[in-house]
Amino acid sequence: MNKVLTISRQYSSGGREIGKKLADIWGVPFYDNELITRAAKESGYAVEAFESAESRATSSLLYSIARGMVTSGNIHTTFNNLSLDDRLYMAQADIINKVANEGPCVIVGRCADYILRKKENLVNVFVMADMPFRIERAQRIDGMPSEKIEENIRKMDKRRYNYYNFHTGEKWGKAENYSLCINSSRVGIEKAVECIKFYVESV
Repeated sequence: MNKVLTISRQYSSGGREIGKKLADIWGVPFYDNELITRAAKESGYAVEAFESAESRATSSLLYSIARGMVTSGNIHTTFNNLSLDDRLYMAQADIINKVANEGPCVIVGRCADYILRKKENLVNVFVMADMPFRIERAQRIDGMPSEKIEENIRKMDKRRYNYYNFHTGEKWGKAENYSLCINSSRVGIEKAVECIKFYVESV
């Protein structure tokens, strides 16, 4: 596999698990929370600051500044004029560009599909799932309490939606923004891995 694969996913759809399985099959690096750790180390910001940024995102940003800085690969241009959340995003974008330039890998979330949109050999996948499937996984894997569980799952999706829209000006989950969209609850995690593997290796 000689490509960079990004995976965006609905909460508890199994996207992270799918991405990790694919990275293991191909023997390439897998990046999720590792991006935050590396961005924190290189930027000097606390890990907790990156973790909480997603929940603070609203729906607007100086898109032209963000796009221009990410495209140029220089996050330091007018860096001091940005808000803390914007600085955190730019620091994270810098790391995403670095790991993608290091070679084939799998990156989960973090607006990586948008940040790397001009990169060759890029495949962007969106993983979704039906609510009963997501509820079961949220309880079994994440230990989410059953009280208002569907509402809480939708809140997690809303955070991702807002964070993505806030920093990209695009719509999270919009089919045309991705190379492939797959419903993991219809085919199962293992079949989803097989489908994505076949697609990535075929394009």
